[in-house]
This record gives sequence, structure tokens and C-alpha cells, in this order.
Amino acid sequence: MSVLLRTAEDFDLYGVGAVHQRSRAAAYAGILSPETLAMRSAEAFGEWWSERWKWEKDTHRLTVADAGGEVVGFTYVGPSETPGAVELYGIHVAPEHVGTGLGRRLMIDALAQLTALARDSEVGGDRAVLWVLEDNAVARRFYDRGGWTADGATRLEPVNGEPVAQLRYTHALSGGREHATV
Repeated sequence: MSVLLRTAEDFDLYGVGAVHQRSRAAAYAGILSPETLAMRSAEAFGEWWSERWKWEKDTHRLTVADAGGEVVGFTYVGPSETPGAVELYGIHVAPEHVGTGLGRRLMIDALAQLTALARDSEVGGDRAVLWVLEDNAVARRFYDRGGWTADGATRLEPVNGEPVAQLRYTHALSGGREHATV
């Protein structure tokens, strides 16, 4: 079945939530406690995305990977609190689609979206940033292959109350010629 990347619609948000929950549970197993991973259901993630999207849809971009009407992946990009940057807030792929090249397609699309946002005079910026769990070696390799580099910034952020060390990665934006080799 082919997968289409498209701009998300309001009706996609519960599907985004379901992918987010499943992807996070698979990717963060062994990093976060089972209790933390079980705290939020797919439905709760869908409600969270619906609320978030209501407030951010004018400034952020949500792209879904659609396989026959089912959301199987997504990216979320927008302005960043990091000066001179735009941010990749999330990239998630349903576990059964990991290793199919869908993550690479989503990353290439996200870099184009980030470049367009950076050109916006209200957003601006010459680079993109993202935050990744320090212990998520698989994600870190994915970003490394896509041309992202750790820039030395760190933070300790809670996930459902559990503190988790994160690293910031950066990617130069050069007028639309970004290339992810993921």
C-alpha cells in the first residue's frame, strides 16, 4: 500500500494521537518506566493533539503519512524558543512502518517545511533544532544520518513526571537545499 504525505486535517488528530502513543511506547521502552509509558492512552494523546492543534495551527505545521485513510506517521514543526531557529517538535512512525523508509520521507518533508517557516519574516531563522532523549540511540543515529548534529545543549524535562535527559540537535537551513540522507 502506498503512503501519501499530506497536511493534517482536524479529523486526523485522533489518528496522530494513536501513532504518537504507539511510537513512543516502542521507541522509549527501556528508557522510560513502564508506568510512565502506560500513563497516557491513544485516546488521551488524541485529545491532547486536538487541544494543542486548536491553539497552534496558525503557526505550526502538522503533516501526516496516510496509508489508505489511516495515519501511520506524522511530523510537527513550528517556531522555536531557540533564537534564530525553527523546530521539529515531533516525528513519529507507527512501529510496523519503521524501517520502510517512511521516516526518511517524513524527515525530508519536515526539512522543507522548516525551511519555509524559516523564510517567514515573523518566524525567521537559519537553522532547525529538535530535542531527543539522550538515551534514545536509535533516534540519535536516525538524526545523525539525516544531517543533524548535537550542538551541546541539554535539558532535563519531565515525561509524565519522570525526569528525562534530552540533547538538542541542529540542522542548517540554506534556502531549500537541505538534504536528509537518513
